[in-house]
Amino acid sequence: MAISEGLDRVFFVFSLSGQVKVFRALYTFEPRTVSILVFQFKSGIKSEGDFIQIPPLSDTNWWKGTSKGRTGLIPSNYVAEQAESIDNPLHEAAKRGNLSWLRECLDNRVGVNGLDKAGSTALYWACHGGHKDIVDMLFTQPNIELNQQNKLGDTALHAAAWKGYADIVQLLLAKGARTDLRNNEKKLALDMATNAACASLLKKKQGTDAVRTLSNAEDYLDDEDSD
Repeated sequence: MAISEGLDRVFFVFSLSGQVKVFRALYTFEPRTVSILVFQFKSGIKSEGDFIQIPPLSDTNWWKGTSKGRTGLIPSNYVAEQAESIDNPLHEAAKRGNLSWLRECLDNRVGVNGLDKAGSTALYWACHGGHKDIVDMLFTQPNIELNQQNKLGDTALHAAAWKGYADIVQLLLAKGARTDLRNNEKKLALDMATNAACASLLKKKQGTDAVRTLSNAEDYLDDEDSD
């Protein structure tokens, strides 16, 4: 093995005893036979989207893996010696806007609502980065938490408004994102909007919510009067 010069580091997903872990390849591994998977990718390609699933084998020296439908073997000592664990792989995929990587994480049951050290979800980072295709993919997951606040009190809507991504703001609002949540600085998403398009969408939504609240209150009073 030799240090890979000019090659991107590669990320792998290993399924061990039902658990999913992600590793970054530190060295290029060149196999001696075609049955062994190659961990080498040209610079400039988003190779971190290439994942390896590893089911346990009876032979502890070799693990069987698949990558993009191709099956092969990986030496167990390669994982132990030439790779490092990656925390929060779904968040990393969302930050990078890497859809294939994100899809692999979801297919391998990486939790969609997991929090990183900042208390943020993958959805937050997708909105922060303006990756609408990632946001769309995350919304295909059942029970996704739309209004999770991180340690700063910011939601995905705060992030999209602050970064000026009106298309994502519109999508979040259509999915039911709350506009009344304030962060630690007591700011609404509207307060953090950096362009007119985002501000307009948020004002319209807040106005609609206010009218609906007033209408519900009037209906409640009418019901009491009828009693």
